Amino acid sequence: METLRLVSISFHTAGKVFDFDARDFELKVGNLVVVETERGRALGNVVREPREVAPDAAPPKLKGVLRLANEADREMAKSNAQRETDALKFCQQRVQQRHMEMKLVRAEYLFDGSKIIFYFTADGRVDFRELVRDLAQYFRTRIEMRQIGVRDEAKLVGGLGVCGRELCCSSHLRNFAPVSVKMAKAQGLALNPAKISGQCGRLLCCLAYEYETYSELRKNLPKCGKKIQLESGPAEVIALDVLAQKMTVCCANGDRCQVHIEELQKGFDKPAADKAQSAEKTTAKPKQSDAQKPKEAAGKKDARRGNRRSNNRNRRAKNPQTPSEQKPPEPQPKKSPQPPQENTADAEKSPARRRRRRPRRRTNRPKQPDNNS
Repeated sequence: METLRLVSISFHTAGKVFDFDARDFELKVGNLVVVETERGRALGNVVREPREVAPDAAPPKLKGVLRLANEADREMAKSNAQRETDALKFCQQRVQQRHMEMKLVRAEYLFDGSKIIFYFTADGRVDFRELVRDLAQYFRTRIEMRQIGVRDEAKLVGGLGVCGRELCCSSHLRNFAPVSVKMAKAQGLALNPAKISGQCGRLLCCLAYEYETYSELRKNLPKCGKKIQLESGPAEVIALDVLAQKMTVCCANGDRCQVHIEELQKGFDKPAADKAQSAEKTTAKPKQSDAQKPKEAAGKKDARRGNRRSNNRNRRAKNPQTPSEQKPPEPQPKKSPQPPQENTADAEKSPARRRRRRPRRRTNRPKQPDNNS
């Protein structure tokens, strides 16, 4: 069965890796080669030696290696780098003249000079049609404007991180992994944006490197604030050292000490043993036979019925009578309606009560003199 020789090639430092057909070339890691791509010819760097794979496992639309890079190819790459700086400066001038809200990051010439790609960042969509016309008229070649994110910008520009070393994305990190604040909490880091953010303004990519290790080691440790039982007495966990598998506990008398997880196994086993003993005591009660259970259940039901309040229905149920034995109700003589009698005492008292309830209204009018005088 025929096999293919695939070689992995990258076009930028810490860039994406693509597979190409190595054909009959003897390639090693670090060699510069000229390959055929969908955008044209390009100069790439070998990052993995050729390997044999089945034709079914090969990627679709597989391109091949044209040749090893010679001196002419290297000189062309250097001249393209110089032309990129000039193109970037001219494009920045045009952007400032047109007052466009965009930030240019980099200009890239294709290996054969057939196209220039300008990378920029912006908050939203930008209408750069007039800008492309100016650039195409000046450079006399095809122009492509490509908008990128802040992480891609840091990858292209490069720099130093808070650790003092070169940025991971521009040195060795080829793909961006999702990072969350949960990773910083699991590693016990201060949730200060200035300390856990990178040059791009996003969370540090290195937070994801040790997150799985911290998650596995944290499973063996109790959470902060949990009550544990030591040989000296009860204590409370107040701090954790995940990598050392130690914890700081506060005893009942206020003393603080560090305890290893192996020393705490005894404390963990003691409450478990107490629970097991209590469970045995509860289950040690004599079991009742199946014949006694229905009798006790019936006795409980009778007790409940006795405690209930008897109503007319229950009375009728206790003293059932046949329809013949029941006596019809005796007719009662109708009483003639009598006029309501008023209580004279209440009638006499009612005006006096009204007077008490209603206080006399006082007026500030002066008294008038008598006519007799």
